[in-house]
Amino acid sequence: MQSSNPVLNRSSAFAPGQGQAYPGAAPYGQPGPYQQPGQYGGPGMPPQQYQGAPADSRPMTMDDVIVRTAATLGVVSVVAAISWNVIPVSVVTPAFLAGALVAFALAMVLSFSRRVNPVLVMLYAAAEGVFLGIGSKFIANWVGDSGIIVQAVLATLVTAALTLATYKYFQIKVTPRFTKMVILATMGFAGVLVINLIASLFGFNSGIGGFGAMGLLFAAIGAGLAVFNLILDFDMIEQGVRHGAPQSEAWRAAFGLTVTLVWLYWNLLRILAILRGGD
Repeated sequence: MQSSNPVLNRSSAFAPGQGQAYPGAAPYGQPGPYQQPGQYGGPGMPPQQYQGAPADSRPMTMDDVIVRTAATLGVVSVVAAISWNVIPVSVVTPAFLAGALVAFALAMVLSFSRRVNPVLVMLYAAAEGVFLGIGSKFIANWVGDSGIIVQAVLATLVTAALTLATYKYFQIKVTPRFTKMVILATMGFAGVLVINLIASLFGFNSGIGGFGAMGLLFAAIGAGLAVFNLILDFDMIEQGVRHGAPQSEAWRAAFGLTVTLVWLYWNLLRILAILRGGD
């Protein structure tokens, strides 16, 4: 089963069941390493059997993913705050476009890398912070209330928490059909945005990226797809932990979650701004 998030999709550690064993993975019904349960809840295995193993062969845990995701989002937030307060008005547009393009380029590199480089992940977070900082300030000024940023952040956190709670409480099963539908919808949505961006360079304005009815519709679709991607990402991360993905893959998981959460925040911010209206 593959995730719609290409970051997680690139690594076999998040796509078990293809006949490949991962460092630290235990066979069906057998114990896992480092006193952790096996893939299906078996008893722990004595840690001395793994003495001398490479450092990065320790299986990834959920704590690893949480810590790295927090670090990555922290960089996004700090750089966004700095960009909001420091970047002068004269270079706002170039900085905004540079942040977006650099973030996109790094995202592509990281998405298709077999091994994620933590330094590149942090550089991506910094570039995304520049983009979000300037973009958020523009929207706040358009609305006339900087408090909308806090509302969007809270809405993002609540939405992500509710999505995770729903996934765990209702034990949502991510089926191949559901995965395929989300993948196709996400690719189609991204394709429309790219075409719209290219068309806008030639003076054509469809309103997709604006603050009208069309912009509200596409922001709502984007937020909905982000939620579905979160479900797929939660499932892939859970599978990676269960099947003993190496600790280094926690950076890939953190990057994938950051991409989706940033996407969710941006669309929720646009929805709030459109509903509030500008001055």
